[in-house]
Amino acid sequence: MQPLGKPAPDFSLPDVVSGKMVNRDEVKGAGGLLVMFLCVHCPFVKHVEQGIARFAGDYAGQGLGIVGISSNDAIAFPEDSPDGMRAQAKRLGFTFPYLYDESQQVARTYDAACTPDFFLYDRDLKLVYRGQFDASRPSLSMPVTGSDLRRAVESLLAGRSPLEEQHASLGCNIKWK
Repeated sequence: MQPLGKPAPDFSLPDVVSGKMVNRDEVKGAGGLLVMFLCVHCPFVKHVEQGIARFAGDYAGQGLGIVGISSNDAIAFPEDSPDGMRAQAKRLGFTFPYLYDESQQVARTYDAACTPDFFLYDRDLKLVYRGQFDASRPSLSMPVTGSDLRRAVESLLAGRSPLEEQHASLGCNIKWK
């Protein structure tokens, strides 16, 4: 896991919904930035995707910039192609840019390991949280709440540092070329 305090790497990637190129500074909010590594086919993402859509809606207009990025090899995993991503975003009503990292370079610079994987940065683009959405898993009967990430975002937006105890995200490995 990346150390806390590490700066957010820059990126410029195509948004699969709008077709526009989007960079880090365009999506950063006044209070910070959440970078989520997602995909379409992963059972762990499927388990939390509705919760992610609700989460994004809950924090709209509160100063948090949110972006989703898929870096999976779309040749080996066609569901994770831009067309599949676009369908997922529309089906779930994603309100954030959903970017395709075809070269996988952005995932590498972020040290993203799995889908889903969450990186929360403060207004100075310093990492304050890297970890799981919540403790729910596809094989568990726990509801998807986003509690871990919500606690971190609430602390950030209130001007406090998120808790030092952070749990790594668990999911499918990024599908490297």
